[in-house]
Amino acid sequence: MKIFKSLPARLLLGIVIGILAGFVLPEGAMVVVVTIKYILGQLITFCVPLIIIGFIAPSITKLGNNATRMLVVAVVIAYVSSILAAFMSTAAGYSIIPHLNIVTDPEGLRELPAVAFQLDIPQVMPVMSALVFSTLIGLAAVWTKAKTVTRLLHEFQNIVLEIVKKLIIPILPIFIAATFCGLSWEGSITGQLPVFLLVILIVMLGHYIWLTVLYGTASAYSHRSGIEVIKHYGPAYLTAVGTMSSAATLAVALECARKSTNLRKDLVDFGIPLFANIHLCGSVLTEVFFVMTISKVLYGQLPPAGTMILFCFLLGIFAIGAPGVPGGTVMASLGLITGILGFDADGTALMLAIFALQDSFGTACNVTGDGALTLILTGYAERHGIKEEQHAIVDL
Repeated sequence: MKIFKSLPARLLLGIVIGILAGFVLPEGAMVVVVTIKYILGQLITFCVPLIIIGFIAPSITKLGNNATRMLVVAVVIAYVSSILAAFMSTAAGYSIIPHLNIVTDPEGLRELPAVAFQLDIPQVMPVMSALVFSTLIGLAAVWTKAKTVTRLLHEFQNIVLEIVKKLIIPILPIFIAATFCGLSWEGSITGQLPVFLLVILIVMLGHYIWLTVLYGTASAYSHRSGIEVIKHYGPAYLTAVGTMSSAATLAVALECARKSTNLRKDLVDFGIPLFANIHLCGSVLTEVFFVMTISKVLYGQLPPAGTMILFCFLLGIFAIGAPGVPGGTVMASLGLITGILGFDADGTALMLAIFALQDSFGTACNVTGDGALTLILTGYAERHGIKEEQHAIVDL
């Protein structure tokens, strides 16, 4: 059927098949599922640094003498988006949490079987190393006017695009199906989800409110329709829900952003891979609300306002350096949770458990918000007369 040739339909089908299979598969079959998920996850993770280098470095060279300024602008708006989302979540926490009667019980899950065999595929370099490397190489190529390196980077971008089109996108539905099969089999979907459903629904509402704010701001600043941008983001949102990883969703996010007529293509190639690693507004918003909830549940009180303000400012910085992988934000900020908020081992464990349940939706907010920030970059470039470099566009 034609409908199943589209990426959104395949992603939805993978989610449904995965959940249903998790209810009926025996433990022996789950060994196969877990192994498949592990191998595909290793392959996707291996390609992430290549995608970052293949898109960010060539895109910086296309920005020419404006590369340094655009990079600074991108980092600033990503940080501002994250901390403002954190402050909004803090305000909601002080307003809502005292009126909630939340009972938490993270126990009772089945443990997934171990993989049948270990097939590690190490990345050529860590994600943050790839981000720094591609940024420095791109800037240095601009500063030195290195024409040979610039041509090489552009050719490498075309190679990476073929890897994305012929390898990453076709295996994503299988990876998502295996992920949801595991969640269904261990009981996360039927066991833990009802316990935290109210909190998760509140956080998801916060995601949509913040996306509305981001796209409204981007539309007003750029004088271009944010609706035209976000309407293409369905496949990226679903992929993020399934992979729980901004990095693993990067290929699909690029495909979605490239379809928008309101985003400059050179800034899409520059902004989307960059924001996938430094813009984690949904994860930050979620973490702030959850730490306040857990503080109330375990310790009987919400953190003081001054403590939360400091936590939000530092969390925004940690989010920029957090890896775009499942649970990356909360893992990177464990030091803040224990050091500033004073969480003990029980509080930290509960935080990890609750965060994992909704991590997919926080990631989806991160990824979808990247389109708004790229629209802001587009508006900034137009306002300051930064011309678009014409280059061949590869349709994913």
